[in-house]
Amino acid sequence: MSAEPVPAHPTERRRPFDPPQELMEWQVGEPLRGMRYPDGHVGWVVTSHELARAMLTDPRFSARSEFKRAPVHRPGTEPFFGVPAAPGWLVDMDPPEHTRLRQQLAGQFTARRMRELRPRLARIVDELLSAMERGGPGADLVEAFALPLASQVICELLGVPSDDRAEFQRNSRILFNLSSTAADTSAALDRLYATLRDITAGGQEPGQTPGLLQALAKDGTLDTEEIAGVGVLLLTAGHDSTTGSLALSVFALLSHPDELARLTADPSLVDNAVEELLRYLTVFHFGVPRTPLEDLEYAGRQLKAGDSITVSLSAANRDPRWFQDEADRLDLTRRTTGHVAFGYGIHQCLGQNLVRMEMRTALPALFQRFPTLALAVPAQDVPLSTDMSVYGVHRLPVVW
Repeated sequence: MSAEPVPAHPTERRRPFDPPQELMEWQVGEPLRGMRYPDGHVGWVVTSHELARAMLTDPRFSARSEFKRAPVHRPGTEPFFGVPAAPGWLVDMDPPEHTRLRQQLAGQFTARRMRELRPRLARIVDELLSAMERGGPGADLVEAFALPLASQVICELLGVPSDDRAEFQRNSRILFNLSSTAADTSAALDRLYATLRDITAGGQEPGQTPGLLQALAKDGTLDTEEIAGVGVLLLTAGHDSTTGSLALSVFALLSHPDELARLTADPSLVDNAVEELLRYLTVFHFGVPRTPLEDLEYAGRQLKAGDSITVSLSAANRDPRWFQDEADRLDLTRRTTGHVAFGYGIHQCLGQNLVRMEMRTALPALFQRFPTLALAVPAQDVPLSTDMSVYGVHRLPVVW
């Protein structure tokens, strides 16, 4: 009798806000189980909350790009996986290089620093909503609000000129599109590095407030290539993760009118609501890769050095053993402590406080300005970005 075939990473969603059903079934029976990668390698997938947090804090598991394999077919990763990380690309590094780079950046993304940015953020939100109102009574919320908000905020934070924002958006889409070729992603990354290298070397424009890139250049601890790489990483992640999280959150709230009514009736609920939306939606829907640096036994399995492991953040965030009370249901009053929407451990998303602040500012302002906001198309006609490595919607047509 032949052995049961090892499954590939599931990608089909039965409902727009839920992970693939197979991930949840594996979580019940085999929270660490074998999975076949697109290149034929048989590795592993982690689906439980407990194992996800344990592995992401265990130094025996590496984040280095030399060992990484994409869990789904993604030709665009070919130039970047299996080789050392590009300069400044700290998500693909282990300590001490990761530690050295992260220490240079951590102070720029503290909760206190984000609170300092809130007045400027509120003005940007107000300007975008006013433009929507003038062009109404309908809009694509991605194009009119979520994307320009994410783009303007991260560009101002980094000190990137406004004229370059459209080009950054185009290149970000190429990098995160699952169907992009290796040549496409290499060219996009080269363009981004070249632009940010020039910005770093040239300093800020007259009258421009110095941004993070200029501050790093003035400090002199990192070289130009590292600063450019850090800039590319923060810029692309800032565009896509914030846009995806914000637009998908609005879609989810419009699809759960009772929860939306809770939020609009009690604005003090917004902080907890944002955490629940981040948990429930988990835009990093293909998880994060890790690789054991040595042979070891883990959760009853024999892992080999060099094995590929995908830690499924979306499955871990639906684990009823941690979140209880119908973990697959959106509940804005839920206790969300411990969610892993931004990862966990030393590689936890550096910009998480920025994403939170943008959502906490944008969501109440949006629904206060447009209390009758509704989908302009049936929910099933909203185009989901299942073809991107960061989940969200390509468009969100709304009316008010």
